[in-house]
Amino acid sequence: MLNRLKEQIRGKKILILGFGREGRSTLRRIQEAGGYGSLTIADQRTAEADPGIPFLSGEHYMDMLDDYDLVFKSPGIVLPKDPSAYRCHVTSQMELFLEEYGERTIGITGTKGKSTTTTLLYHILKEAGRNVVLAGNIGIPAFDILEQLGPDTIPVCEFSCHQLEYIHVSPHIAVLLNIHEEHLDHYGSFERYAASKYQIYLHQKPGDLLFCGADVLPGEGLCRADVYSVSDCKADADIRLDGTQIAFGRNLYRIPVDDLHMLGHHNHLDVAFVYAVCCMMGLDNEEFDRSLRSYEPLPHRLRFIGERDGVRYYDDSISTIGDTAIQALKSVPSVGSILIGGMDRGIDYDDLIEFLRSHPVPHIILMYATGRRILDEIREHYPDFSHPERLLYVNTLEEAVTQARALTRPGEACVLSPAAASYGIFKNFEERGDVFRDLVFS
Repeated sequence: MLNRLKEQIRGKKILILGFGREGRSTLRRIQEAGGYGSLTIADQRTAEADPGIPFLSGEHYMDMLDDYDLVFKSPGIVLPKDPSAYRCHVTSQMELFLEEYGERTIGITGTKGKSTTTTLLYHILKEAGRNVVLAGNIGIPAFDILEQLGPDTIPVCEFSCHQLEYIHVSPHIAVLLNIHEEHLDHYGSFERYAASKYQIYLHQKPGDLLFCGADVLPGEGLCRADVYSVSDCKADADIRLDGTQIAFGRNLYRIPVDDLHMLGHHNHLDVAFVYAVCCMMGLDNEEFDRSLRSYEPLPHRLRFIGERDGVRYYDDSISTIGDTAIQALKSVPSVGSILIGGMDRGIDYDDLIEFLRSHPVPHIILMYATGRRILDEIREHYPDFSHPERLLYVNTLEEAVTQARALTRPGEACVLSPAAASYGIFKNFEERGDVFRDLVFS
Protein backbone atom coordinates (compact mmCIF):
# COMPACT_ATOMS: atom_id res chain seq x y z
CA MET A 1 0.00 0.00 0.00
CA LEU A 2 2.77 2.45 0.87
CA ASN A 3 4.37 1.81 -2.52
CA ARG A 4 1.11 2.76 -4.26
CA LEU A 5 0.83 5.87 -2.11
CA LYS A 6 4.45 6.79 -2.82
CA GLU A 7 3.82 6.55 -6.57
CA GLN A 8 0.72 8.73 -6.24
CA ILE A 9 2.45 11.54 -4.35
CA ARG A 10 5.98 11.49 -5.83
CA GLY A 11 7.13 15.03 -6.56
CA LYS A 12 3.65 16.48 -6.25
CA LYS A 13 2.15 19.38 -4.35
CA ILE A 14 -0.16 17.66 -1.87
CA LEU A 15 -3.11 19.14 0.03
CA ILE A 16 -4.84 17.30 2.87
CA LEU A 17 -8.37 18.73 2.88
CA GLY A 18 -9.94 18.24 6.31
CA PHE A 19 -7.91 17.54 9.42
CA GLY A 20 -10.07 15.33 11.58
CA ARG A 21 -9.38 11.69 12.37
CA GLU A 22 -8.99 10.63 8.73
CA GLY A 23 -6.98 13.70 7.77
CA ARG A 24 -4.50 13.04 10.55
CA SER A 25 -4.27 9.41 9.47
CA THR A 26 -3.58 10.51 5.89
CA LEU A 27 -0.88 12.89 7.08
CA ARG A 28 0.95 10.12 8.96
CA ARG A 29 1.01 7.81 5.95
CA ILE A 30 2.06 10.52 3.48
CA GLN A 31 4.94 11.49 5.74
CA GLU A 32 5.86 7.81 6.11
CA ALA A 33 5.82 7.26 2.34
CA GLY A 34 7.76 10.45 1.59
CA GLY A 35 8.93 11.67 -1.79
CA TYR A 36 6.26 14.39 -2.24
CA GLY A 37 7.11 17.85 -3.48
CA SER A 38 5.24 19.82 -0.82
CA LEU A 39 2.54 19.19 1.76
CA THR A 40 -0.20 21.53 3.04
CA ILE A 41 -3.19 21.03 5.34
CA ALA A 42 -6.51 22.86 4.97
CA ASP A 43 -9.43 22.85 7.39
CA GLN A 44 -12.11 25.39 8.24
CA ARG A 45 -10.89 25.38 11.83
CA THR A 46 -7.30 25.72 12.90
CA ALA A 47 -5.84 22.61 14.53
CA GLU A 48 -2.49 21.55 15.91
CA ALA A 49 -0.22 19.98 13.31
CA ASP A 50 3.47 19.71 12.48
CA PRO A 51 4.76 23.31 12.77
CA GLY A 52 6.72 22.82 9.54
CA ILE A 53 3.55 22.15 7.49
CA PRO A 54 1.55 25.13 6.15
CA PHE A 55 -2.03 25.18 7.48
CA LEU A 56 -4.87 26.97 5.67
CA SER A 57 -8.00 27.77 7.70
CA GLY A 58 -10.95 30.11 7.84
CA GLU A 59 -13.89 30.80 5.56
CA HIS A 60 -11.86 30.59 2.32
CA TYR A 61 -9.80 27.52 3.13
CA MET A 62 -10.87 25.80 -0.14
CA ASP A 63 -10.23 28.73 -2.46
CA MET A 64 -6.79 27.53 -3.54
CA LEU A 65 -7.41 23.85 -4.48
CA ASP A 66 -6.06 24.30 -8.00
CA ASP A 67 -2.72 25.41 -6.58
CA TYR A 68 -2.10 21.73 -5.79
CA ASP A 69 -1.59 18.61 -7.87
CA LEU A 70 -3.29 16.11 -5.58
CA VAL A 71 -5.98 16.73 -2.93
CA PHE A 72 -6.83 14.10 -0.30
CA LYS A 73 -10.40 15.00 0.68
CA SER A 74 -11.74 13.88 4.06
CA PRO A 75 -15.35 12.63 4.37
CA GLY A 76 -17.92 15.33 5.00
CA ILE A 77 -16.04 18.10 3.22
CA VAL A 78 -18.41 19.72 0.72
CA LEU A 79 -16.52 20.82 -2.39
CA PRO A 80 -17.74 24.10 -3.93
CA LYS A 81 -17.63 22.49 -7.39
CA ASP A 82 -17.71 19.02 -8.89
CA PRO A 83 -14.23 17.41 -8.75
CA SER A 84 -14.09 17.37 -12.57
CA ALA A 85 -14.19 21.17 -12.55
CA TYR A 86 -10.79 21.40 -10.81
CA ARG A 87 -7.37 21.11 -12.41
CA CYS A 88 -6.15 19.24 -9.34
CA HIS A 89 -6.92 15.55 -8.85
CA VAL A 90 -9.26 14.93 -5.91
CA THR A 91 -8.92 11.57 -4.17
CA SER A 92 -9.26 10.07 -0.69
CA GLN A 93 -7.56 7.50 1.45
CA MET A 94 -10.52 5.15 1.03
CA GLU A 95 -10.21 5.33 -2.76
CA LEU A 96 -6.52 4.45 -2.58
CA PHE A 97 -7.26 1.68 -0.09
CA LEU A 98 -9.83 0.12 -2.43
CA GLU A 99 -7.47 0.40 -5.39
CA GLU A 100 -5.04 -1.76 -3.41
CA TYR A 101 -7.36 -4.06 -1.43
CA GLY A 102 -10.78 -3.74 -3.07
CA GLU A 103 -10.68 -7.25 -4.55
CA ARG A 104 -10.85 -8.74 -1.06
CA THR A 105 -12.84 -6.04 0.78
CA ILE A 106 -16.40 -6.36 2.06
CA GLY A 107 -18.07 -2.94 2.04
CA ILE A 108 -21.32 -2.07 3.78
CA THR A 109 -23.44 1.05 3.40
CA GLY A 110 -27.02 2.22 3.86
CA THR A 111 -28.83 5.08 5.52
CA LYS A 112 -29.58 3.00 8.60
CA GLY A 113 -28.10 -0.18 10.03
CA LYS A 114 -24.66 0.00 8.44
CA SER A 115 -22.68 0.14 11.70
CA THR A 116 -24.67 -2.72 13.22
CA THR A 117 -24.34 -4.79 10.04
CA THR A 118 -20.61 -4.07 9.71
CA THR A 119 -19.73 -4.91 13.30
CA LEU A 120 -22.02 -7.95 13.32
CA LEU A 121 -20.46 -9.34 10.13
CA TYR A 122 -16.96 -8.69 11.44
CA HIS A 123 -17.80 -10.32 14.79
CA ILE A 124 -19.31 -13.45 13.25
CA LEU A 125 -16.48 -13.96 10.76
CA LYS A 126 -13.84 -13.39 13.43
CA GLU A 127 -15.53 -15.74 15.91
CA ALA A 128 -15.73 -18.36 13.15
CA GLY A 129 -11.96 -18.18 12.70
CA ARG A 130 -11.77 -16.04 9.57
CA ASN A 131 -8.91 -13.58 9.18
CA VAL A 132 -10.76 -10.24 9.17
CA VAL A 133 -10.07 -6.65 10.18
CA LEU A 134 -12.55 -3.82 10.81
CA ALA A 135 -12.24 -0.32 9.30
CA GLY A 136 -14.01 2.61 7.69
CA ASN A 137 -16.77 4.89 8.90
CA ILE A 138 -16.98 2.83 12.09
CA GLY A 139 -14.26 5.17 13.41
CA ILE A 140 -11.16 3.37 12.13
CA PRO A 141 -9.50 5.06 9.13
CA ALA A 142 -8.49 2.58 6.45
CA PHE A 143 -4.87 3.78 6.55
CA ASP A 144 -4.70 2.83 10.25
CA ILE A 145 -5.11 -0.92 9.62
CA LEU A 146 -2.34 -1.44 7.06
CA GLU A 147 -0.07 -3.31 9.47
CA GLN A 148 -2.89 -5.76 10.23
CA LEU A 149 -3.32 -6.83 6.61
CA GLY A 150 -1.70 -10.13 5.72
CA PRO A 151 -1.95 -11.87 2.33
CA ASP A 152 -5.35 -13.40 3.15
CA THR A 153 -6.82 -10.77 5.49
CA ILE A 154 -10.35 -9.62 4.62
CA PRO A 155 -11.13 -5.96 5.41
CA VAL A 156 -14.73 -5.43 6.57
CA CYS A 157 -15.46 -1.74 6.00
CA GLU A 158 -18.37 0.54 6.75
CA PHE A 159 -18.82 3.23 4.09
CA SER A 160 -20.58 6.54 4.63
CA CYS A 161 -22.11 8.43 1.73
CA HIS A 162 -19.26 10.93 2.06
CA GLN A 163 -16.61 8.23 1.66
CA LEU A 164 -18.39 6.87 -1.40
CA GLU A 165 -19.28 10.15 -3.06
CA TYR A 166 -16.31 10.55 -5.41
CA ILE A 167 -14.65 7.11 -5.50
CA HIS A 168 -14.00 5.27 -8.75
CA VAL A 169 -13.60 1.74 -7.39
CA SER A 170 -15.97 -0.57 -5.49
CA PRO A 171 -15.40 -3.47 -3.05
CA HIS A 172 -15.50 -7.13 -4.14
CA ILE A 173 -18.48 -7.81 -1.85
CA ALA A 174 -20.85 -4.87 -1.48
CA VAL A 175 -23.84 -4.58 0.85
CA LEU A 176 -26.43 -1.84 0.24
CA LEU A 177 -28.99 -2.09 3.03
CA ASN A 178 -31.42 0.73 2.31
CA ILE A 179 -31.67 4.37 1.28
CA HIS A 180 -33.85 6.88 3.13
CA GLU A 181 -34.05 10.66 2.93
CA GLU A 182 -30.99 11.92 4.79
CA HIS A 183 -28.15 14.49 4.61
CA LEU A 184 -30.17 16.92 2.51
CA ASP A 185 -28.22 19.78 4.08
CA HIS A 186 -25.12 18.36 2.35
CA TYR A 187 -26.52 17.07 -0.96
CA GLY A 188 -29.46 19.38 -1.60
CA SER A 189 -31.62 16.59 -3.02
CA PHE A 190 -32.47 12.97 -2.30
CA GLU A 191 -31.31 12.01 -5.81
CA ARG A 192 -27.78 13.29 -5.21
CA TYR A 193 -27.63 11.59 -1.84
CA ALA A 194 -28.82 8.26 -3.31
CA ALA A 195 -26.27 8.58 -6.12
CA SER A 196 -23.46 8.67 -3.57
CA LYS A 197 -24.69 5.37 -2.09
CA TYR A 198 -24.81 3.72 -5.51
CA GLN A 199 -21.03 4.08 -5.75
CA ILE A 200 -20.78 0.99 -3.53
CA TYR A 201 -21.58 -1.11 -6.64
CA LEU A 202 -21.21 1.10 -9.72
CA HIS A 203 -17.56 0.08 -10.22
CA GLN A 204 -17.89 -3.60 -9.40
CA LYS A 205 -16.72 -6.18 -11.94
CA PRO A 206 -18.13 -9.51 -13.12
CA GLY A 207 -17.62 -12.05 -10.35
CA ASP A 208 -18.11 -9.47 -7.59
CA LEU A 209 -21.11 -9.78 -5.28
CA LEU A 210 -23.81 -7.27 -4.33
CA PHE A 211 -26.32 -7.93 -1.53
CA CYS A 212 -28.97 -5.27 -1.93
CA GLY A 213 -32.24 -4.29 -0.31
CA ALA A 214 -35.05 -5.20 -2.70
CA ASP A 215 -36.27 -1.59 -2.69
CA VAL A 216 -32.93 -0.16 -3.88
CA LEU A 217 -31.83 -2.67 -6.52
CA PRO A 218 -29.62 -1.34 -9.35
CA GLY A 219 -31.28 -0.30 -12.57
CA GLU A 220 -30.77 -2.36 -15.71
CA GLY A 221 -27.11 -2.43 -16.75
CA LEU A 222 -25.83 -0.39 -13.79
CA CYS A 223 -24.15 -3.25 -11.93
CA ARG A 224 -21.93 -5.97 -13.39
CA ALA A 225 -21.70 -7.97 -10.16
CA ASP A 226 -23.85 -10.94 -9.17
CA VAL A 227 -26.81 -9.29 -7.42
CA TYR A 228 -28.75 -10.86 -4.52
CA SER A 229 -31.89 -9.11 -3.31
CA VAL A 230 -32.84 -9.08 0.38
CA SER A 231 -36.39 -8.44 1.63
CA ASP A 232 -38.85 -9.09 4.43
CA CYS A 233 -41.90 -8.70 2.19
CA LYS A 234 -41.09 -9.69 -1.40
CA ALA A 235 -41.58 -13.39 -2.05
CA ASP A 236 -39.25 -13.43 -5.04
CA ALA A 237 -36.26 -11.96 -3.16
CA ASP A 238 -33.10 -14.10 -3.11
CA ILE A 239 -32.78 -13.72 0.67
CA ARG A 240 -36.12 -13.61 2.50
CA LEU A 241 -36.87 -12.78 6.11
CA ASP A 242 -40.21 -14.30 7.10
CA GLY A 243 -40.87 -13.46 10.73
CA THR A 244 -37.67 -14.74 12.33
CA GLN A 245 -36.72 -17.25 9.63
CA ILE A 246 -34.15 -16.45 6.95
CA ALA A 247 -34.25 -18.34 3.66
CA PHE A 248 -31.37 -18.18 1.17
CA GLY A 249 -31.63 -20.86 -1.48
CA ARG A 250 -31.52 -24.16 0.39
CA ASN A 251 -30.20 -22.47 3.52
CA LEU A 252 -32.71 -21.90 6.32
CA TYR A 253 -31.95 -20.26 9.65
CA ARG A 254 -34.19 -19.28 12.56
CA ILE A 255 -33.01 -16.16 14.44
CA PRO A 256 -32.88 -16.92 18.20
CA VAL A 257 -34.60 -13.64 19.14
CA ASP A 258 -34.98 -14.50 22.84
CA ASP A 259 -31.22 -14.98 23.18
CA LEU A 260 -30.12 -11.80 21.41
CA HIS A 261 -29.55 -8.28 22.71
CA MET A 262 -30.71 -6.80 19.37
CA LEU A 263 -34.24 -5.41 19.51
CA GLY A 264 -36.54 -5.04 16.55
CA HIS A 265 -37.43 -6.40 13.15
CA HIS A 266 -35.09 -3.91 11.44
CA ASN A 267 -32.16 -5.55 13.22
CA HIS A 268 -33.38 -8.98 12.15
CA LEU A 269 -33.23 -7.76 8.54
CA ASP A 270 -29.61 -6.75 9.13
CA VAL A 271 -28.99 -10.28 10.40
CA ALA A 272 -30.45 -11.61 7.13
CA PHE A 273 -27.91 -9.61 5.11
CA VAL A 274 -25.07 -10.88 7.29
CA TYR A 275 -26.32 -14.46 7.09
CA ALA A 276 -26.32 -14.33 3.28
CA VAL A 277 -22.74 -13.00 3.14
CA CYS A 278 -21.59 -15.62 5.65
CA CYS A 279 -23.24 -18.40 3.63
CA MET A 280 -21.35 -17.25 0.54
CA MET A 281 -18.14 -17.33 2.58
CA GLY A 282 -18.68 -20.93 3.63
CA LEU A 283 -19.98 -20.61 7.19
CA ASP A 284 -22.49 -23.21 8.29
CA ASN A 285 -25.52 -22.56 10.50
CA GLU A 286 -23.82 -23.81 13.64
CA GLU A 287 -20.88 -21.42 13.25
CA PHE A 288 -23.22 -18.54 12.44
CA ASP A 289 -25.59 -19.24 15.32
CA ARG A 290 -22.86 -19.54 17.93
CA SER A 291 -21.25 -16.26 16.88
CA LEU A 292 -24.54 -14.38 16.53
CA ARG A 293 -25.54 -15.19 20.09
CA SER A 294 -22.35 -13.63 21.49
CA TYR A 295 -22.70 -10.32 19.62
CA GLU A 296 -23.07 -7.21 21.76
CA PRO A 297 -24.85 -4.30 19.99
CA LEU A 298 -23.16 -0.94 19.66
CA PRO A 299 -24.16 1.84 22.08
CA HIS A 300 -26.96 4.31 21.27
CA ARG A 301 -28.77 1.91 18.91
CA LEU A 302 -32.11 1.17 20.58
CA ARG A 303 -30.28 -0.12 23.62
CA PHE A 304 -31.76 -0.72 27.04
CA ILE A 305 -29.72 1.42 29.44
CA GLY A 306 -31.45 0.67 32.73
CA GLU A 307 -34.50 1.07 34.90
CA ARG A 308 -35.44 3.82 37.31
CA ASP A 309 -38.58 4.02 39.45
CA GLY A 310 -40.03 1.09 37.53
CA VAL A 311 -39.56 2.76 34.11
CA ARG A 312 -37.33 1.13 31.46
CA TYR A 313 -35.13 3.55 29.50
CA TYR A 314 -33.87 3.00 25.95
CA ASP A 315 -31.19 5.00 24.14
CA ASP A 316 -31.70 5.19 20.36
CA SER A 317 -29.74 8.39 19.88
CA ILE A 318 -28.44 7.21 16.49
CA SER A 319 -31.98 7.78 15.17
CA THR A 320 -31.82 10.65 12.66
CA ILE A 321 -34.79 9.89 10.36
CA GLY A 322 -38.47 9.24 10.94
CA ASP A 323 -38.30 5.54 10.07
CA THR A 324 -35.97 4.77 12.97
CA ALA A 325 -38.37 6.32 15.48
CA ILE A 326 -41.15 4.24 13.94
CA GLN A 327 -39.05 1.09 14.31
CA ALA A 328 -38.27 1.96 17.92
CA LEU A 329 -41.97 2.23 18.75
CA LYS A 330 -42.60 -1.08 17.00
CA SER A 331 -39.75 -2.84 18.81
CA VAL A 332 -39.97 -1.72 22.45
CA PRO A 333 -42.93 -3.07 24.43
CA SER A 334 -45.22 -0.74 26.42
CA VAL A 335 -43.70 2.59 25.42
CA GLY A 336 -45.04 5.30 27.72
CA SER A 337 -43.06 8.19 26.27
CA ILE A 338 -40.88 8.92 23.25
CA LEU A 339 -38.48 11.85 22.89
CA ILE A 340 -38.24 13.26 19.36
CA GLY A 341 -36.40 16.23 17.89
CA GLY A 342 -33.06 17.81 17.11
CA MET A 343 -31.41 19.80 14.34
CA ASP A 344 -33.79 20.48 11.44
CA ARG A 345 -32.30 19.55 8.07
CA GLY A 346 -35.56 19.78 6.16
CA ILE A 347 -36.32 16.06 5.76
CA ASP A 348 -39.91 14.86 5.36
CA TYR A 349 -41.70 13.71 8.53
CA ASP A 350 -45.07 12.80 7.01
CA ASP A 351 -44.59 9.05 7.51
CA LEU A 352 -43.60 9.53 11.15
CA ILE A 353 -46.56 11.83 11.82
CA GLU A 354 -48.94 9.38 10.12
CA PHE A 355 -47.59 6.61 12.32
CA LEU A 356 -47.83 8.67 15.52
CA ARG A 357 -51.36 9.77 14.65
CA SER A 358 -52.80 6.35 15.48
CA HIS A 359 -50.08 4.84 17.67
CA PRO A 360 -51.14 4.48 21.32
CA VAL A 361 -47.97 5.93 22.89
CA PRO A 362 -49.44 8.21 25.60
CA HIS A 363 -46.71 10.88 25.65
CA ILE A 364 -44.87 12.32 22.61
CA ILE A 365 -42.27 14.76 23.89
CA LEU A 366 -40.99 17.05 21.11
CA MET A 367 -37.87 19.17 21.39
CA TYR A 368 -35.57 21.54 19.51
CA ALA A 369 -36.20 22.81 15.95
CA THR A 370 -37.36 19.51 14.50
CA GLY A 371 -39.77 18.94 17.36
CA ARG A 372 -41.25 22.40 16.84
CA ARG A 373 -41.70 21.76 13.11
CA ILE A 374 -43.37 18.39 13.71
CA LEU A 375 -45.73 19.99 16.25
CA ASP A 376 -46.60 22.83 13.85
CA GLU A 377 -47.21 20.41 10.96
CA ILE A 378 -49.51 18.28 13.11
CA ARG A 379 -51.52 21.29 14.24
CA GLU A 380 -51.81 22.68 10.70
CA HIS A 381 -52.31 19.56 8.59
CA TYR A 382 -53.56 16.77 10.88
CA PRO A 383 -56.82 17.87 12.55
CA ASP A 384 -57.70 14.21 13.14
CA PHE A 385 -54.46 13.45 15.05
CA SER A 386 -55.50 11.03 17.79
CA HIS A 387 -55.41 12.56 21.29
CA PRO A 388 -53.33 15.68 20.49
CA GLU A 389 -52.99 16.24 24.23
CA ARG A 390 -50.27 13.58 24.01
CA LEU A 391 -48.01 16.16 22.33
CA LEU A 392 -45.71 18.17 24.56
CA TYR A 393 -43.08 20.61 23.32
CA VAL A 394 -39.98 21.48 25.35
CA ASN A 395 -36.80 23.36 24.42
CA THR A 396 -34.06 20.98 25.52
CA LEU A 397 -33.23 17.33 26.17
CA GLU A 398 -32.93 18.12 29.87
CA GLU A 399 -36.52 19.41 29.95
CA ALA A 400 -37.65 16.40 27.90
CA VAL A 401 -36.15 13.93 30.38
CA THR A 402 -37.70 15.84 33.29
CA GLN A 403 -41.12 15.56 31.66
CA ALA A 404 -40.61 11.90 30.74
CA ARG A 405 -39.70 11.00 34.32
CA ALA A 406 -42.82 12.75 35.57
CA LEU A 407 -45.22 11.31 32.98
CA THR A 408 -44.02 7.76 32.27
CA ARG A 409 -45.63 5.20 34.56
CA PRO A 410 -43.92 2.21 36.23
CA GLY A 411 -43.99 -0.78 33.89
CA GLU A 412 -43.70 1.45 30.81
CA ALA A 413 -40.68 2.43 28.75
CA CYS A 414 -39.19 5.79 27.83
CA VAL A 415 -37.38 5.87 24.47
CA LEU A 416 -35.02 8.53 23.14
CA SER A 417 -35.38 8.17 19.34
CA PRO A 418 -34.92 11.71 18.05
CA ALA A 419 -35.46 11.16 14.29
CA ALA A 420 -33.15 14.15 13.80
CA ALA A 421 -29.48 15.08 13.71
CA SER A 422 -27.61 16.11 16.85
CA TYR A 423 -25.26 18.63 15.25
CA GLY A 424 -25.42 22.20 16.47
CA ILE A 425 -26.77 20.96 19.81
CA PHE A 426 -24.39 18.15 20.69
CA LYS A 427 -20.99 17.14 19.32
CA ASN A 428 -22.50 13.99 17.83
CA PHE A 429 -25.20 11.39 18.47
CA GLU A 430 -22.92 9.59 20.95
CA GLU A 431 -22.73 12.66 23.17
CA ARG A 432 -26.51 13.09 22.91
CA GLY A 433 -27.02 9.51 24.09
CA ASP A 434 -24.53 9.93 26.92
CA VAL A 435 -26.26 13.13 28.08
CA PHE A 436 -29.61 11.34 27.98
CA ARG A 437 -28.27 8.52 30.16
CA ASP A 438 -26.72 10.97 32.63
CA LEU A 439 -29.96 12.96 32.87
CA VAL A 440 -32.01 9.83 33.48
CA PHE A 441 -29.82 8.43 36.23
CA SER A 442 -28.46 11.59 37.85
